[in-house]
Amino acid sequence: MLKVGIVGIGMMGRLHFKCYRQLKDAKVVAVCDIDHNRLNGQAEIAGNLRGADVSLDLAGIEIYHDFEEMIAKADLDVLSVTVPTNIHRDYTVMALNRGIHVLCEKPMALDEKSCSDMIKTAENSGLILQIGHCLRFWPEYMKLSEIVRSGEYGDVLVASFKRLSAYPRWSWNNWLMKADCSGGALVDLHIHDSDFVQYLFGMPKTVNSRGIKGPSGGFDHVITDFNYNDKKIINAEASWIMPRSFGFEMGFHVVLEKATVIFSSKQTPTLQIFPDEGEPFVPGISDVSGHMGEIRNFIDKIQGHDVPAVITPRQSLNSVRIVLAEKESAKTSREVVIL
Repeated sequence: MLKVGIVGIGMMGRLHFKCYRQLKDAKVVAVCDIDHNRLNGQAEIAGNLRGADVSLDLAGIEIYHDFEEMIAKADLDVLSVTVPTNIHRDYTVMALNRGIHVLCEKPMALDEKSCSDMIKTAENSGLILQIGHCLRFWPEYMKLSEIVRSGEYGDVLVASFKRLSAYPRWSWNNWLMKADCSGGALVDLHIHDSDFVQYLFGMPKTVNSRGIKGPSGGFDHVITDFNYNDKKIINAEASWIMPRSFGFEMGFHVVLEKATVIFSSKQTPTLQIFPDEGEPFVPGISDVSGHMGEIRNFIDKIQGHDVPAVITPRQSLNSVRIVLAEKESAKTSREVVIL
């Protein structure tokens, strides 16, 4: 039984708690949050994902308000890092140096050096470091990946991804709305789709982005073209400046040579395939949530099981490289080469 700690009990910390609670080979034994109200049930927890409102049954779980104290005193095998992005590097490195495997939420960090520090520490320690790019495990996106890689409907001609939200009002101390902590929507939200573009098509050669600065002080609405020196059109749009009444939507439409695949989180069914020949249909997809999928994959890797390398730390660093190139493109109104 792997002993798990979670640092940061906001929306993502509670989602991780919920997933670990469903596993038979891992158990949360310690939690840490600087905000005492988050651990006594008095803090309101909200978010744009279902499951964040899960109740915290902390019976028998060690409670800490100081991270260094937790990793020094709690007997942990595994740590979920679900704190503001600007401290991902420090918390991850400290845990790895204590001999603890780390699942760190995305984005990996706000700059390449911090990402490299995390990777080097993991490699030197021989421990597992995984970054929480949950789209790679999300049922509809997994199905799209399966369709594209199979070649059943030919090559991709056009792929367009979107992730649109009212600005996030739920973060502790409003950290998401501070670009020096979160990177703004471009880094915190849009990186989901930039990472999935990398997963499907590899690293783009160049990016061409347009962005609008919003309440975070960073780019809170962005539209990017990902260029691969071929004829396919790949783009993605993300926003934190939608009206509050809009809520949240993620989706994609992908045009292949012999079919079009469309997904929207606001529609039922969420995913449909429109073949060139025959009627539209709803494909079967996994009933395992993206967050459960990534945590299951993480635990399996720690236990030495032969599982697919769905995400590596270096791919996570590359996703940060992509969004930083997008940020430069949006600032300069120029196409930026990714070296």
